[in-house]
Amino acid sequence: MSMVNSEDRRGPISSLLQNNNVLGFLFMLPAAVFLVCFLTYPLGLGVWLGFTDTRIGRDGIFIGLENYQFLMDDSVFWLSVFNTILYTSVASVLKFALGLWLAMLLNQHLPFKSFFRAIVLLPWVVPTVLSALAFWWIYDSQFSIISWSLMQLGLISGPINFLGDPINARISVIVANVWRGIPFVAISLLAGLQTIPASLQEAASLDGATSWQRFRYVTLPMLTPIIAVVMTFSVLFTFTDFQLIYVLTKGGPVNATHLMATLSFQRGIPGGQLGEGAAIAVAMVPFLLGAIMFSFFGLQRRKWQQGGQD
Repeated sequence: MSMVNSEDRRGPISSLLQNNNVLGFLFMLPAAVFLVCFLTYPLGLGVWLGFTDTRIGRDGIFIGLENYQFLMDDSVFWLSVFNTILYTSVASVLKFALGLWLAMLLNQHLPFKSFFRAIVLLPWVVPTVLSALAFWWIYDSQFSIISWSLMQLGLISGPINFLGDPINARISVIVANVWRGIPFVAISLLAGLQTIPASLQEAASLDGATSWQRFRYVTLPMLTPIIAVVMTFSVLFTFTDFQLIYVLTKGGPVNATHLMATLSFQRGIPGGQLGEGAAIAVAMVPFLLGAIMFSFFGLQRRKWQQGGQD
């Protein structure tokens, strides 16, 4: 009798565990709890602070859209929007172009190919702060290795003010970001290149296709899903870049390199205006959603090309 009762008690639990939906829910529950605690709650708190006049050391009151109305008339905020879009656009395009070129190069039968693939990853695995400090030394107004080399070659008469001139500073931070981001794009696209069947390339060659035609009509379409995902992450990483900018320029000179992320931090923490800083951070969300939609439509376009269904 006890054995029968034990089986009856285990019956409902066993049947639930055999249900794929229930089992999937149980597996996702820890991740869902983590997301709620460490992502959803801070995001919700940030949105709420954007509607208040909260300052460091003082609780705020609800003020509606006043923070956002203030930002609409804030020239520094709009300059940071321009800087962010410029920084993200130029850096992402350069990372994609150079990363794709490097991926196709590493996909060839080269000597010491594994060694070069490992070396390529170094800029990506080095902590951002250390990379920023290295570039800060490279861009130093007095001891820059670039300025010294150009002066030794007689190409310039004096040191270049990399981080003190607005245009030079923008170019300098973009170069640093591109250097750090190329490995991620290159290795990701390299993985995609290795999934393309060699028979497709051989068939195209037999049909008389040139190297450019094989790339355009075989390689590029097959890489579309990976390109969409990789570029989405690249745009997200670049758009929200904080450490590199803050270590190199802190948004200067004269706000020329202030991104929305660095301006949000400056207004919220050193400036003490938590509500205003949160409003700037929330204003970044539509741009980030746009990048995600780019990835989604890129994947949907590839499914349509393959005649697939959702």
